[in-house]
Amino acid sequence: MELTGVHHVSITVTDLEPAVAFYTDLLGLRVLPRPDFGVAGVWLELADQRQVHLIVDAAHVAANGPHFAVAVDDIDAGVAELQASGVEVSRISNLPSGARQCFFHDPDGNRIELHQRAPVAVA
Repeated sequence: MELTGVHHVSITVTDLEPAVAFYTDLLGLRVLPRPDFGVAGVWLELADQRQVHLIVDAAHVAANGPHFAVAVDDIDAGVAELQASGVEVSRISNLPSGARQCFFHDPDGNRIELHQRAPVAVA
């Protein structure tokens, strides 16, 4: 078996309406059709066709460490946009690879990483 990439991540939220608004209005994901699984949820799609699946559990309490990362071309612009919307964002860290990262939380406390890849060296 050869794994070729991540198709989607699934996260738990307590209240679907504010979660969907956060991921669509602020982060720009698009709502996709979703089968009825007997539990409330929404499928969302990023620009690269990868997905975030929101699953409702009213008793959910977000863990501190687990997170998923989304790639951005300009982390500084992303941070500015989040902060302008009132989202608290960690400081940007410069990684040894040259990549840059920071973290923020959705309305349910789920941790999300913004990740800007290292610049490609030009020969």
